Amino acid sequence: MIEFMELKQGNMSVADYSVKFEELCTFSPHYNTMEAEHDKCVKFENGLRPDIKHLIVFSQIRDFATLVDKSRICDDDGKAKTNYYKAISDNKRGRGQDRGKPYADKGKRVAENSGGRRKFTSQCFKCGEMGHKSYECPKKVDKCFKCGKWGHRADVCPEKVTCFNCGEEGHKSPT
Repeated sequence: MIEFMELKQGNMSVADYSVKFEELCTFSPHYNTMEAEHDKCVKFENGLRPDIKHLIVFSQIRDFATLVDKSRICDDDGKAKTNYYKAISDNKRGRGQDRGKPYADKGKRVAENSGGRRKFTSQCFKCGEMGHKSYECPKKVDKCFKCGKWGHRADVCPEKVTCFNCGEEGHKSPT
């Protein structure tokens, strides 16, 4: 009788808690009558874990079978929610080493050599080719980023500037 009066769900699932509740209920004649259905529901609710109880108690369900069923649904939903957020957390944790370095590998391509190791090949910002850096560029002439021609840089480009707003030469559109 004391075990029944002190029964709490604790770490049990709602299914296990309801089975234990029903077993101990048989030793308490008060809870075995139809008139005591209300009291039985209140006693069951009070033993639920707080995360389930706060979802159930406002409904004031006073049919024991319905109360157990709704409590099981809340328990299953809670477990599903916990598993979902745990999976997201585990997924984020696996990618955490790259945090804070979103542009670290910009301009690099990843290639795998025969040993399965990854090696990075860089893109030259002078000629645009892969495999070397601009200070190692074999091409001795510069490429203009303004007109795209070889032999000069953008700051000394002989091409006339054309405004893309009005189409006239000699000025750029204001930024």
